[in-house]
Amino acid sequence: MAVLSVDVGGKKLLKFLSALIAALVALPGTMLAQAKQLSNDWLQLTPSDPRAGIPETRSAVTTASDGSGTTVSIERRNYRSRKDSVSGVTAYEAAKRDQNLHVVVSLEDKKLWVIAGADTVMEAPVAIGTGETLTFGEKNWTFDTPRGIRTIRGKDADPHWIPPEWHYAETASEYGLKYETLSLTKAKTISGGRKIIFKDGEAGVQHPDSGFAFLPLEEEIVFDNTLFIPPVGSKNRAVQGELGKYKLDTGGGVLLHGTPHQSSIGKAATHGCMRLRDEDIAWLYEFVPVGTKLYIY
Repeated sequence: MAVLSVDVGGKKLLKFLSALIAALVALPGTMLAQAKQLSNDWLQLTPSDPRAGIPETRSAVTTASDGSGTTVSIERRNYRSRKDSVSGVTAYEAAKRDQNLHVVVSLEDKKLWVIAGADTVMEAPVAIGTGETLTFGEKNWTFDTPRGIRTIRGKDADPHWIPPEWHYAETASEYGLKYETLSLTKAKTISGGRKIIFKDGEAGVQHPDSGFAFLPLEEEIVFDNTLFIPPVGSKNRAVQGELGKYKLDTGGGVLLHGTPHQSSIGKAATHGCMRLRDEDIAWLYEFVPVGTKLYIY
């Protein structure tokens, strides 16, 4: 701030006061301009309960005071849409109010916390959805981990994975195949007069000369440049080991689970589920009960 001064009696004081008043008058406008600039980079939130126990990581959450109260700012993230943004902010705010045992996942930080009241009782890295989109024919799948509020609906040890349709579309796309869904009750005729049929829920091939033989459970069913999708409920559709030793189900195909791909933890590497290290998913399985809230932001 520049202050003019003269050495002529009381005029020196008068000019100093005039300059000071002018600066004070201009200050609110300067602050408003700075606030407008900040609004382009930050989403400002006022927490309903500032005592809530969500861990505040440096990259994700900062706390600032402007003299009129405390606000919490979530750095603008890579939201897919306004709905995605609202879901994330709603989950974050709800988690801060929750004083019961609950689970929080930050997609930006790829971390999970288990919180009880104001205490963080467990912290772990997670793998999350890649955000990539697969297009096969007229169908599209985007592999995001959805932000929002979910509930742990069930838990399983030694779980089977039931691959969704996108798994077969992804495999067919990779190898230049078509794909088609099989039936548990209706035979599928393929080349050479052979038929794919199911016996006791397990797929096999009926050959006109050599008879029936079961197909390997651990392999995809491919004949005539076509990847055949086993029906849900068949043994061929249940994959053992892909989800690790434990899973927690939040509905809609969104799981917390283990993985044989331990190097993927902490990365955007999944089709939407949240993968954890063996010891971390074992802890969640033991200590997080069914009915616990999960907040993803």
